[in-house]
Amino acid sequence: MIRSLASITGSLDDAEEYAAVAFARAAAHPGPIADLPAWCVTAGRRAWIDAIRRQAVGRRLATQLAADPTGGPDVDGQPPGADGLDDRVALLFVACDEALPPVGQMVLALRLVCGLSVPQIAAHLGMQDAAVAARLTRAKRLLATARGAFRLADEAERALRLPMVLACVAGMHNQGHRGAIDPADAAADISRQALSIADSLVALYPADPETRGMRAVIRLALARRPGRIGPDGSALALAEVDRSRWDRQLLRDGLADAAVAAAAVPPGRFALEAAISGKHCVADDLARTDWAGIEVLYGELGRRWPSPAVTVAALIARSHRLRYAGNGGEEDREVESLLTGIVEQGPAYASRDAALALADLDWHAGRWADAAARYADLAELLDGPMRAFCLRRAREAAAAAADG
Repeated sequence: MIRSLASITGSLDDAEEYAAVAFARAAAHPGPIADLPAWCVTAGRRAWIDAIRRQAVGRRLATQLAADPTGGPDVDGQPPGADGLDDRVALLFVACDEALPPVGQMVLALRLVCGLSVPQIAAHLGMQDAAVAARLTRAKRLLATARGAFRLADEAERALRLPMVLACVAGMHNQGHRGAIDPADAAADISRQALSIADSLVALYPADPETRGMRAVIRLALARRPGRIGPDGSALALAEVDRSRWDRQLLRDGLADAAVAAAAVPPGRFALEAAISGKHCVADDLARTDWAGIEVLYGELGRRWPSPAVTVAALIARSHRLRYAGNGGEEDREVESLLTGIVEQGPAYASRDAALALADLDWHAGRWADAAARYADLAELLDGPMRAFCLRRAREAAAAAADG
């Protein structure tokens, strides 16, 4: 709807406004609506025409529009969807315009197209809500100033903007993967929606290693989702997961994508992430996972795409490698020290992951009182299955501490 209305009105802001008007009219409509999107596009177009007619400065345009109540063709001369592009993909390429700074592109795409809330975007980017809201307003204004009337990106522009588009879809999936382990319905299943967009991107760029790698990451995460929740509704630790519940078809499809991505020389961000996910998926259990290989891959990923989240993941991989190799000592203490630094100084998303890793280290080392305290503190910050997991671990660790 927004893409269609933006093509008609020439403005993303107007498109959002008239889409809202159309939805309000649909809600008040007395009878059933057979094709809601088409109905709403028509209602939004008519609302825009009515507004133009009421503006003295738009008298000439209003005369033309009154003569053509369908609103005429899009700004680019094509009716909506005539180019064969998925509307969401088309809007992603519009939002990821190089006229905007990278953060502005990400904020606009995640809000306008991916449907993430301002708090979700802030959590993903490690920013304050108010800063994200300000970036969103600024991005819309800058895009309107730089490009004028709304238009779709051409093939060359899409190729230039593809890396940021992939990062936006990955960010959408990341929020779904972390925040909705057990979605209530399809509308709340952000990761499945991200996979749908990824499918459309792969259809456009079937041989691109990074596009295939990004889809592999989403597929493999969704394949493992059925084993993430226990009978009591709490999230499960890696060692507790029932791997027989994993979606085998999604695993095969994801590993096929990962194989295509692995052909890139040198490998990009998503090729490396897909390789890491693949190592998790082919392991029989936690102890027999290739932690040394995963640690190496995270090291390479950190060099290509520096991020506190990657640093935490690499440290977690190192702690598992040391545990199952029977080593530790000074290296264990170094891992704990580095994780503590991220808890104290890192962005919120990395700090949370580092705190969970420290609680896990205490748990496996038998430091029950420390583990109970860490899990109890984390339960205050989390919700849903993750909160239930932390509360369960806090109770079990407290009981173990009481038993001496």
